Amino acid sequence: MKAHYIKDLSKEEQEKKLTELQKELMKLNAQVATGTNPKSPGQIKKIRKTIARIKTVQRLRKGEKQEGKQV
Repeated sequence: MKAHYIKDLSKEEQEKKLTELQKELMKLNAQVATGTNPKSPGQIKKIRKTIARIKTVQRLRKGEKQEGKQV
């Protein structure tokens, strides 16, 4: 998922997507830990990057709100 799509999502939608991706990542990591090969090994990397993008956008939004309060 691209960053500009994430920016267009509301705060609630971002949180929902974040929890969904974290659950999926947990499942895939459990498969790897038990020795089962996931269907798509590259999917783990994509999910981790998307989670990082969502958290980055959330952090930037939070920073914008704080800058507005300080002025």
